[in-house]
Amino acid sequence: MKIYFWSVGKVHEPYVKEGIEIFTKRISHYYPVEWKIFPSSKSSSTDEIKKSESSQLLGSIQKDDMVVALDENGKQWSSEELAGFIQRRANNSTKNLIFVIGGAYGLHETILKRCDYKWSLSKLVFPHQLVRLILSEQVYRACTIIRNEKYHHS
Repeated sequence: MKIYFWSVGKVHEPYVKEGIEIFTKRISHYYPVEWKIFPSSKSSSTDEIKKSESSQLLGSIQKDDMVVALDENGKQWSSEELAGFIQRRANNSTKNLIFVIGGAYGLHETILKRCDYKWSLSKLVFPHQLVRLILSEQVYRACTIIRNEKYHHS
C-alpha cells in the first residue's frame, strides 16, 4: 500500500517543513509515502474556489483509490483507531490510501461525496500548514502502534 498526502495551497512553509519531512521519512520505513501539493484556486467566490480545487483533486483520484478527507465534520479518531484503520486498509490490499486536505475554505461537496471516509483531527481550528504536520505525525504514530514500537505511550 502507498500512502499519499494531498493538500491544496502553498508549498510547505519553512516553520513546518522540517517536521513534515522528518515524519514523512519515518513513515517511509513502513509504507511508500508521497506528498502532492495542488495550487489554490484564484476564483472570486468561495464556492467557485472550492469547486475548482475539488475538481483538480477529483481529476487525480483513480477508481480504486481509498480517499480520506480531512474535514471538520468528519469522525474523530484516536491514534489507536487511526492505526487500526491503516492496518485494515493494508490487510485488504488497498493500493493507494490518500489523505486529502482542502484549501483555505475546505473541500467542496463533490469531492466529499467521492471520499470513502471523513476524518476530523479536532473540534479546534488549526492553521492549514499545521494540519499537514499533525497529519504526518499522526500517521507515523499509527505506524508505530501497528508495529508495537515505543513511540506511542498509551
